[in-house]
Amino acid sequence: MREAQAGSSAAMARLYSLHWRGAYRAAYLIAHDAAAAEDIAQDSFLAAVDALDRFDRRRPFAPWLHRIVVNRALDWSRREALRRRVDGADSVFRPLPPPAEIGGEMMAALKELPAEQRAVVVLRHLLEYTPGEIARMLDLPRGTVNSRLRRGLDRLRETAGAEMSAEGAR
Repeated sequence: MREAQAGSSAAMARLYSLHWRGAYRAAYLIAHDAAAAEDIAQDSFLAAVDALDRFDRRRPFAPWLHRIVVNRALDWSRREALRRRVDGADSVFRPLPPPAEIGGEMMAALKELPAEQRAVVVLRHLLEYTPGEIARMLDLPRGTVNSRLRRGLDRLRETAGAEMSAEGAR
């Protein structure tokens, strides 16, 4: 980190290679659009590089980067939702298949969640951050994180229950 903060290109490349996959994954799980996720992750890295002089080396880099990624993915999701309401159009990009460890039903259920709930569910259960870490990353009160997490998980359970009932009726 010291080398990266001093401007070393090699150190920046190492940071990028170590953290690209996690940044892209977080962006994709929130945005559900491969092209947007790539743009969000790249833009987040550029923002992180621009702010490296303010980064506290006593803290881990990944949560700091994920905070940037998640905030940018939330902004993109809000803009995309507004764009869809305005023109009724879907994204012009076809999403890539989801990460292999997450099933199609889960991806579909996550997509149905509001972006704010989806972000905390992804950060907690797919990226394995604690609620306290999520609160710090998103600059939210911990109670807000917990309530978004609870509402998101309740909606996921409702979706799973509805799918199970539909399968049983067949």
